[in-house]
Amino acid sequence: MTTTPELIHGYLSAGLECTHLEVEGDGQHFQAIIVSPAFVGKRLIQRHQIVYAALGDRMREEIHALSMKTLTPDEYQG
Repeated sequence: MTTTPELIHGYLSAGLECTHLEVEGDGQHFQAIIVSPAFVGKRLIQRHQIVYAALGDRMREEIHALSMKTLTPDEYQG
């Protein structure tokens, strides 16, 4: 199965409470804007670890590259 932005969107929304989520990509390289209250009080590396935990083994097996912008709801200017 080919990994799509829609699949990654589904994985993230199932594993992480998101108030806003955008995922784009070409099947190998993906970019995401992830807004979640889970990021409140967390440093950047901790936010990325939360995202990696939500994706689980898919990060090693299906997703080759994921660039992400992780924001709290208060930080998000959308």
